[in-house]
Amino acid sequence: MTTPVLGRWFEELEAGTVVAHAIRRTVTETDNVLFTTMTMNPAPMHLDADYASRTEFGKPLVNSMFTIALVVGLSVPELTHGTIVAQLGMTDVAFPAPVFAGDTIRVESEVVEARASRSRPGAGVVVFEHRAFNQRDELVCRARRTGLMYRRPAAQGSAQ
Repeated sequence: MTTPVLGRWFEELEAGTVVAHAIRRTVTETDNVLFTTMTMNPAPMHLDADYASRTEFGKPLVNSMFTIALVVGLSVPELTHGTIVAQLGMTDVAFPAPVFAGDTIRVESEVVEARASRSRPGAGVVVFEHRAFNQRDELVCRARRTGLMYRRPAAQGSAQ
């Protein structure tokens, strides 16, 4: 059984392409507590409501590592589902505004660079810039992610 391809092939990812991702997600307190404890992060800013209430934020912040994971995850269906060989890296990650439980996150992605792979003829290297916004359209996360993307397979049964 094969996984259906929903993502885009290398040839469909030209520089300048912008994708507004269809799925949005409201972050819950449970998301934050589970992710923070599973990743062994004891920071009271994420787990201690009393502590967080005495900070400039007034309430617990959502763990930024959860935020970036959610941003990438929300981009998968329209970009890389079934079309990525591997994620190669991430750079320029920024969190310009905080995320709190109850915030609804939406993501848009822009292809900022695309080139054929020098070592893999069946793939190309694509740099995405992911931008995440809350329900007030405040930018809460920006990151560049590099993926090794499959080229579109040759048509089945074509003359050789």
